Amino acid sequence: MGSKCYKIPKWLLYKAYFDKGYALSNYFKYLIAFFGLASRDVSTTLIIGFVYAVFCFILGWFWRKKGLWDAELEIVNQFNPFCKDVREKIG
Repeated sequence: MGSKCYKIPKWLLYKAYFDKGYALSNYFKYLIAFFGLASRDVSTTLIIGFVYAVFCFILGWFWRKKGLWDAELEIVNQFNPFCKDVREKIG
């Protein structure tokens, strides 16, 4: 996986997986924080936070494997004026 022009380090791909999963599920962080404040149980909150981090990575990996990243980019490109102009000129 990577670009044809650039050699992308593997850790950047893993970071992108985590970032995408985190962006899709970021409201869970508030539930975890609220649980931590309400229960004052630090060890359980840390375990839940670690499980959430792993979940974010897996969700991002799944998003990429199913081609949903490409679908998102295509949706953005349909509303981008520059992409519209280029597509009209190319045909």
